[in-house]
Amino acid sequence: MTDSQNTPRPAGLLRRFAAMVYDSLLLIAVGLAYGALVTLLNVLIQGAPAEREAIEWGYWRLPVFIGLIAVWVGFFYYFWGRSGQTLGMRAWRLKLTDAVSGQLPEPRQRLMRGLLAPLSLFLAGLGYFWLWVDPKGHTLHGRLSGTRVWLMPKEPKS
Repeated sequence: MTDSQNTPRPAGLLRRFAAMVYDSLLLIAVGLAYGALVTLLNVLIQGAPAEREAIEWGYWRLPVFIGLIAVWVGFFYYFWGRSGQTLGMRAWRLKLTDAVSGQLPEPRQRLMRGLLAPLSLFLAGLGYFWLWVDPKGHTLHGRLSGTRVWLMPKEPKS
């Protein structure tokens, strides 16, 4: 095996999107658990609604939504700080690092990326497609957060 096969290289879009599909399944489960918890708290505080009636959230609608976003960002923040990989990233051999040092990203970088990456995706994916025009192959949110996603080499079979 040559040395170039043992070194990480910048991750392409298809792998990134495949990892996102894996992670979205986990985020659905995390979101459902969060929803169940806040619904339980709401019922304990306000009581159960009448049969076939919706739960009334009132002024709590926006804080509950913001809480869901915080839980999702926290999911990535935690895993990127722990190993640089979510479960989806691990399955597709992707790893997030500081763009300069190659080490795990700092807390500020993880938070910035966690907030900016969804915007890159929701703007018709333009922040991701940015890597095709960036001279160093960075996504827009990667450049702004000072992070980089690498395709890691295959582990040797034992």
